[in-house]
Amino acid sequence: MTKFRPCIDLHAGAVKQIVGGTLTTTSADLQTNFTSEHGAAYYADLYRKHDLRGGHVIMLGPGNDQASREALKAWPQGLQVGGGIKDTNAREWIEAGAEKVIITSFLFPSGTFALDRLQSVLAALDNDKSKLVIDLSCRRVEGGWRVAMDKWQTITDFPITKENIALLEPHCAEFLIHAADVEGKQAGIDTELVRLLSSICTIPVTYAGGGRDLADLELVKELSGGKVDLTIGSALDIFGGSGVKFAEVVEWNRK
Repeated sequence: MTKFRPCIDLHAGAVKQIVGGTLTTTSADLQTNFTSEHGAAYYADLYRKHDLRGGHVIMLGPGNDQASREALKAWPQGLQVGGGIKDTNAREWIEAGAEKVIITSFLFPSGTFALDRLQSVLAALDNDKSKLVIDLSCRRVEGGWRVAMDKWQTITDFPITKENIALLEPHCAEFLIHAADVEGKQAGIDTELVRLLSSICTIPVTYAGGGRDLADLELVKELSGGKVDLTIGSALDIFGGSGVKFAEVVEWNRK
């Protein structure tokens, strides 16, 4: 059954909601929807109190390690952590309290998938794939979608296809997929991508991008037959949004 999955997006140590496609190396390009007065630990504790499991803490660039560690301390084994994860620090984040680590860019040196890198991450986790989430956040290209890395600015040569999903599934517990073109815009989800993911993924998958109201949870449930979970960020009242009340998504998961 489709569930709401919470998030904590960190930029320069602060909890923010950002228009995903504007995360370039130039700060002037950045479009921020919301910057919280609360730290990451506040949101981690909020999710813990309401038993909202499977949420992700994403470190968008440098300066976020301390905030992430504070979130994990607030809810040990309750959150996934991503952003700059590689074979040399994956175990460190698990030991810091992450339930799972999320990995993207490290798997795509020069924009091309490297199986040996995925295997090295798994080796660092004692080959326990239950500790690993592969982030296949993507952008639309002609004919479909391709994985985007480096804050979603670099489009790789790795398309979202049934064959590629089947290649990765034996090595991880689940997928996290941001639709970078609609991330943070509250303009509706990418329905075609959700439909595709439900048809080619056989392990848990969380979609993020464009969620604007409670009806989008119902829509993702309908499009995916309940197989795909949804993250809603900028539209939530706890992130300054007006489209969805936090109490509503808590109730959705309870039901």
